[in-house]
Amino acid sequence: MSCQIMEKERAGIINPIFTCQPCGAQYASIGIEDCIAIVHGGQGCVMFVRLLFAQHFKDNFEIASSSVHEDGAVFGATGRVEQAVDVLLMRYPDVKVVPIISTCSTEVIGDDIDGVVTKLNNGLLKEKYPDREVHLIPIHTPSFVGSMISGYDVAVHDIVAHFAAKGEPNGKLNLFTGWVNPGDVKELKHLLSLMDVDATVLFEIESFDSPLLPDKTGKSHGSTTIADLQGTANAVGTIALNRYEGGRAATYLEKEFGLPTVIGPTPIGIRNTDVFLKRVQQLTGKPITPALVHERGVAIDAITDVTHMFLADKKVAIYGNPDLVIGLAQFCLDLEMKPVLLLLGDDNAHYADDPRLKEMVEKVDFNMTVVTNADLWELDGRLKRKELELDLILGHSKGRWAAMDNNVPMLRVGFPTYDRAGLYRYPVMGYAGATWLAENMANTLFTDMEYKKNKEWILNVW
Repeated sequence: MSCQIMEKERAGIINPIFTCQPCGAQYASIGIEDCIAIVHGGQGCVMFVRLLFAQHFKDNFEIASSSVHEDGAVFGATGRVEQAVDVLLMRYPDVKVVPIISTCSTEVIGDDIDGVVTKLNNGLLKEKYPDREVHLIPIHTPSFVGSMISGYDVAVHDIVAHFAAKGEPNGKLNLFTGWVNPGDVKELKHLLSLMDVDATVLFEIESFDSPLLPDKTGKSHGSTTIADLQGTANAVGTIALNRYEGGRAATYLEKEFGLPTVIGPTPIGIRNTDVFLKRVQQLTGKPITPALVHERGVAIDAITDVTHMFLADKKVAIYGNPDLVIGLAQFCLDLEMKPVLLLLGDDNAHYADDPRLKEMVEKVDFNMTVVTNADLWELDGRLKRKELELDLILGHSKGRWAAMDNNVPMLRVGFPTYDRAGLYRYPVMGYAGATWLAENMANTLFTDMEYKKNKEWILNVW
């Protein structure tokens, strides 16, 4: 019995776990203040991504399209980028940051977005907008490789590399959160505040949970500023919480500016949150406070209430963003659960080198399979063929049919979640996230027991 890492045997993808690279770049762009990205491709490359964001956050986000049509696909479409930039700047006088995000079609036809950015900087911006600060940032995210995960990672790197500028030390900690929810950012900022740590949170998406005020319509946008991005080169150090979502930018700052840098582990669960706070302490010199010890104790007490009696030995399948999946698996192992199947849904060839997965290969003492380049058909097929017995599924809403069709209870975690209300407000990171996960896994099992009238006696109050 051991943990095995393998690539999906079947060719092709049926019901993918992720969407494409441009989606990840667009997610990074909406975390920046005074920023509207232009996606260089067909209108669907924006429309369907905005739909995903709207489904998950129940809010509206502004992203533009160069709207490439058949003639552009044949003769080239860089002219559409020039027109899009001009129209965007005229229509939105406050916009300062304009990432130009490529797509599969425009990469295939060979449109030179780096060249058109140079042309616009030397032409349109000087001639028509000479007194206006505008940053055009080319971001290459062809959809035929990688996924929204690598697209996010590429975009964060390119945006940081564009802005980071060496100056006076600012005493701040760079914190690359990765692809998280507003609830996670709020929890992370809370933990740092208890240590009196001043951090530049990249990207600052707590404001995605936006109000609907009497005098305004609802529009969500991130609040990371140009000054925040420029100051990343002057921090006391960098922590990237996720290896695959921000790790590239953290490594860039380390190599280019000599910043002390830590990548991971994703602070899901007690163990990984402890490590995160110790690394914050090492980089900043700030102490772990009694308030943090108290919050840790509250979380451990809550987890203890449900672990041994209700969660131990429960078999779990987990899919979604890789750092989230691996972090959840580590937490499940700490809870005495058995994550028997992990699905990592893109073509990253280096998952087997991940030290967290290597640790599982060395230490797991039950049959556990990690499938790379996986899809949700893999989960559904294994259940239908009776190759897999599960007590619980952890993942985003796109796996709901596998859960429903095979009568397995499921807790929604990750992006996108659209069939449960408001989950983006709740953290899965930090001590509060550990409590939320443990209690909601238990509650999901309790509900399933009631619905199936199975082992209800366990819930008896004596």
